[in-house]
Amino acid sequence: MIIDLSGIMKDYGARIMVSGDLFMEDVSFLGERFSFKTPLLIDGSITNNTQSFEFKAKVTGKMTVHCARCNQPLEVPVKFKIAEILAREDGTASHDEDIVLFSGTEIDISDIVLNNFLTNVSGKYLCKEDCKGLCPHCGADLNEGDCGCQKEEIDPRWAALAEIMKKTSDTE
Repeated sequence: MIIDLSGIMKDYGARIMVSGDLFMEDVSFLGERFSFKTPLLIDGSITNNTQSFEFKAKVTGKMTVHCARCNQPLEVPVKFKIAEILAREDGTASHDEDIVLFSGTEIDISDIVLNNFLTNVSGKYLCKEDCKGLCPHCGADLNEGDCGCQKEEIDPRWAALAEIMKKTSDTE
């Protein structure tokens, strides 16, 4: 999503509204794949602050992820805020890691939205709090019922420890 800043470039305090749909490609991050079937809605503004510009926006939408336990797809809402400082690469602003640099009179905010999405995204998603996950032996979805696999027998060398753990959990 390219925004033209030429209308506020020389006018301190001037503001332009930024709103529209941003189509996002699927993103893989920290072992999770985020799919966007519909565009994200961007609603915000960019304000000229003399040597820099302030970009503030709200981003909303929906994405598809997979349950961390049973791997079933689920649709979850996307909602986060953006607050970024933008500056031209011509050297008028200090070079700070927190400043997003751009050249010319236009800026593509797609990377800004993506970076803010990645810092706001949750690590793991569950289809429900008590999701039972998949059987480690046959891979059956345990939410749909017992798979029939035999339960693991405890190694007799660890039986004493298992008995202690059972007694401890019974007293709690």
